[in-house]
Amino acid sequence: MVSHVDDIISATEQNESKQCSGKQSLLPVDESPLAHGSGELFRGSHAVPSRPVSSRPDDTVSASSNMDMEDRVSHLEQRLQLQEDEIQLLKAALADALRRLGYCEEAAQGQQAGGGHPGRRTLILVFVFVLRKSMSTERLTLVRREMAAESRSRTTSSSNSSCLCLCVKTIQSPLRLAVCAEDGYVRMFLRGRPVTMHVPSQQRDGYSLDLKAALPDHKLKLQWVYGYRGRDCRSNLYLLPTGEIVYFNASVVVLYNTEEQHQRHYLGHNDDVKCLSVHPDMVTIATGQVAGNSKDGKLLAPHVRVWDSVSLNTLHVIGMGVFDRAVTCVAFSKSNGGSFLCAVDDANDHILSVWNWQKEKQLADVKCSNESVLAAVFHPTDANLIVTCGKSHINFWTMEGNTLTKRQGLFEKHEKPKYVLCVAFSEDGDAITGDSSGNIYVWAKGGNRISQVVSGAHEGGIFSICVLKNGTMVSGGGKDRKVVLWDKYRKQSEMEVGDSRTRRPPRCRSDADALQGHTDELWGLDVHPSLEQFVTCAQDKQVHLWDTSSHQPLWSKTIEDPGRSAGFHPSGAVLAVGTMTGRWLVLDTDTRDLVSMHTDGNEIISNVKYSPDGNFLAVASHDNFVYIYAVTESGRKYSRVGKCTGHSSFVTHLDWSVCSQYLVTNSGDYEILFWEASNGKHVTNMDTVRNLEWATSTCTLGFSTFGIWPDGADGTDINAVCRSHDGALLASADDFGKVHLFSFPCSQPRAPSHEYGGHSSHVTNVAFLHDNSRLISTGGKDTSILQWVVA
Repeated sequence: MVSHVDDIISATEQNESKQCSGKQSLLPVDESPLAHGSGELFRGSHAVPSRPVSSRPDDTVSASSNMDMEDRVSHLEQRLQLQEDEIQLLKAALADALRRLGYCEEAAQGQQAGGGHPGRRTLILVFVFVLRKSMSTERLTLVRREMAAESRSRTTSSSNSSCLCLCVKTIQSPLRLAVCAEDGYVRMFLRGRPVTMHVPSQQRDGYSLDLKAALPDHKLKLQWVYGYRGRDCRSNLYLLPTGEIVYFNASVVVLYNTEEQHQRHYLGHNDDVKCLSVHPDMVTIATGQVAGNSKDGKLLAPHVRVWDSVSLNTLHVIGMGVFDRAVTCVAFSKSNGGSFLCAVDDANDHILSVWNWQKEKQLADVKCSNESVLAAVFHPTDANLIVTCGKSHINFWTMEGNTLTKRQGLFEKHEKPKYVLCVAFSEDGDAITGDSSGNIYVWAKGGNRISQVVSGAHEGGIFSICVLKNGTMVSGGGKDRKVVLWDKYRKQSEMEVGDSRTRRPPRCRSDADALQGHTDELWGLDVHPSLEQFVTCAQDKQVHLWDTSSHQPLWSKTIEDPGRSAGFHPSGAVLAVGTMTGRWLVLDTDTRDLVSMHTDGNEIISNVKYSPDGNFLAVASHDNFVYIYAVTESGRKYSRVGKCTGHSSFVTHLDWSVCSQYLVTNSGDYEILFWEASNGKHVTNMDTVRNLEWATSTCTLGFSTFGIWPDGADGTDINAVCRSHDGALLASADDFGKVHLFSFPCSQPRAPSHEYGGHSSHVTNVAFLHDNSRLISTGGKDTSILQWVVA
């Protein structure tokens, strides 16, 4: 079959060479014969109109064009992406056609000599011609090799008529879903690539895509938010009169009662919260968020929300459509009853604006600084005086009517810091700043010059300063990890906070214990097989074992490499941790001691999962392989017994069969493959695995889970999925900050779900506790861990 295709390709190339007669013609993908014949060329779920070939240059890049440089670059990027999508689609269509035609020829070899059929030859020629016009020689060679490998590995045959019919149907109509009742499979298309999912035998007769799935009977309620955003935010931790401390993580604002160990949550934001301020009445709170994107591509504008901390009701929404990129600083005025609100956005000029927040009316705005602004606060006794500080500057602003006038702080003979990190006010009204050099500067009230200096107050940056009611000043942060108490700028006492394992200096001060969490991108998650515990690992090189009742880590361990995946042994005695470097290790869950360490390749270990009987460990890598290890001595001894070779892209998810004899895997190019656990051999006979019962359902591609995919999905929109242990529910983690809850099995297209916000950007993982009472979800960039009650 492959040699036959090669002959046709060679003949086609010679034909084209003769027709060109020495002239070189470049035909864009959108102008292929397929596009000209049908009026449009399919691209996944999109259709792109064909356009006539023109030798004139694109006038959008001429000097007289109305498009600015950014628009032109964006336009070119979009065209490039469209052509890449088309190439991917053509490769997938050709692969499917050649594979099916191969089955036809194999079946026909015993019936007629010569094997070939003119209709099939014509179809191949059409594909070859289209592919030649849209691919480089190198890409075509690569596809040819892929087809050769696939042709050798596929042995199942079907009738000539059904194969040819399906090929032609695929060419004519880029259907997202199709059912073949005779062969018992559902085919879904992601970015034009066909994904075949086999229907279990007992469901084949009555299955139909037209049936509607039901919403699950259960819902989720956010119970606990682990961690605190301190890595890039300041002045965002406050103590309220109710005894609650208020802070934020991801898109959730948390009100945490430390005595009762209870949290309440404000969920009005739809993306990362970046700043927070408490009104002088100590009830009203303002929080600002970043700009984001919804799953339908619409821009989520940055804004400030003013809300009631008792009822959690939103009172006002400020600046919708006014702020650019993000609101990075927000503060209430102090001296006029808190009538004013100032905010700084993340535009190039970092616009400072002042608002009458109760009327949602902007009073004044001004370009604040070309450099980043880290803090903006009202003077405690003058509502018309605002102090801003940030990279290499401190500015004093006076508001008169709708005008803001700047006086720049003068460092004169004193060291000018790289960053002025924080600002507070003394009882006398002087401004006090802490900077990245560890110095404290005092700026006399009403002036813009330094009146007093405390040099070397800390080693490294000073991230927070506050003045207590008795006049004592507290400073903290820096490499020395110290909190220092000052009386009239003389050091009274100090204490060290945290330890080297946290890797981050303290950023804020409050009368509450430190809030522990991850500080870098978080993907690794697994739940204990029998206890109310779960483990997380992240790129901050931290592994935490959490207790869901106390909401505290039972232990934390620093490892040598950034973490990516984690999995408990069925006994719960040990857990495996995969890293970003190809190394994976095994830890004792009681002592956190290192039990074993291994290396497979040098790429990301995306998944580590023990078999249900605990006798095997599957290690999935971004090097396209899955390594199988035999496990003995209750998870303390490992020896490799197999290597699953066959994926053409990185492995993303895997599941074990209940009998511990088979594996199913997904890959980055949307492929579903099955394997024998004992030796890693690829299973090609679907009847062997069609009716297997799977111990878990974490593969995002499969017959029992494909209903989670929305229309227009490109295959990367959903990062993780997990079935409840009673088999009733299915949770998914998407790329838009949402957790979804479906009924299981989820085998109908566009299945309905309950949708929950709280994370920002991509949700990376979800897992049900062993008793299905809780769901744990993790955020990637937001590094947050959310615990949901299943009710």
